[in-house]
Amino acid sequence: MDTINIKLKTIDDKAMFSATARDNPELIIDYFPPVGTGNGYTSLELLMASFASCVSTTILSLLRHKMQKTVDGISINVNGTVRERHPKALEHMHVDLNIKANNLSEDDVQHALKISEESFCPVWSMIKGNVTIDFDVSIS
Repeated sequence: MDTINIKLKTIDDKAMFSATARDNPELIIDYFPPVGTGNGYTSLELLMASFASCVSTTILSLLRHKMQKTVDGISINVNGTVRERHPKALEHMHVDLNIKANNLSEDDVQHALKISEESFCPVWSMIKGNVTIDFDVSIS
């Protein structure tokens, strides 16, 4: 079984934390005032970034290696809607996905997204059923 380890510790007198994993640079996690100072990523922002990077990694791998497409890059913009009641969890994410490629159709991307959702992206698997997600795809 694979394991993942992170180290997290408080670094101020509010709710700012330092997080590290392996030998990677430190991430600063904080919360909005007055609970925190607002000088770091919030937990939900990190979750959205994790989702975006997970989806990007899996579709890049699928498009490049399984589908033999030439992909020069991906950019993603994710907007999340937080529910009104506590716990203030994400209830919806809208993803603008832009892929730089010459020999790619939207059907190819939709197929890769479906496989990513169903089989490969662990972050998507964890939030599925709790957060609705829609995509706008563009190829340039």
